Amino acid sequence: MSQLSFVPNPSQAVSMAKYMKNQFTFLGVPKPIRAQAEKELLKESRQWSTAQLETEIFHYYQRDAREYQYLAIDLFNQNVLRLNLAELKNYLPLIATKEWWDSIDAWRKGFNDYVKANPEILAEVFSWFYQAEDFWFRRISINLQLQSKSATDLLLLEQAILFDRKTAEFFIQKAIGWSLREYSKTDPIYVTNFIAKNNLSRLAAREGGKHLKKESKK
Repeated sequence: MSQLSFVPNPSQAVSMAKYMKNQFTFLGVPKPIRAQAEKELLKESRQWSTAQLETEIFHYYQRDAREYQYLAIDLFNQNVLRLNLAELKNYLPLIATKEWWDSIDAWRKGFNDYVKANPEILAEVFSWFYQAEDFWFRRISINLQLQSKSATDLLLLEQAILFDRKTAEFFIQKAIGWSLREYSKTDPIYVTNFIAKNNLSRLAAREGGKHLKKESKK
């Protein structure tokens, strides 16, 4: 198995880095080109043992360019349902490095797929992120059940939101709004009442109520 290397595009790299507030170095590989380049490796990864998978994911994630972090997370999301709970937990230290909204939300998707497929361990996985000192982990706890619709555990969702209700961090308040906006597509009355009674931030309430406003105008 050969290691995948992306072909740099310096003309794109500057604008991509700027979009991410110059937090990371970029090669300048747009998502469609990266996805095409990854295609065979992602397919091949389905045949790896979970131990080899972990080795490869850690290898790519620790490379400098941000595109390799995206590749590592794509490998994780492609294979997450093959992992057992202990193997899943091994990735927590990796999530806690090179954190920004793009990586956190991409990691969250894999954990979301995992708990939807294994609802009996939702509370256990939720506990890894809930009340964490790292606010990026708490963002995952808030958004862990996105698109779970009627299967959403409302007690866990409420716990995550209310724990951070007064947190000033922008990305936390956006996460609260996002989770409520998504769930409002399933139960608009619940979300309307929740926003009304819980004194949310203006940002969270505005974001959480966007779908409700669209529905009211129909």
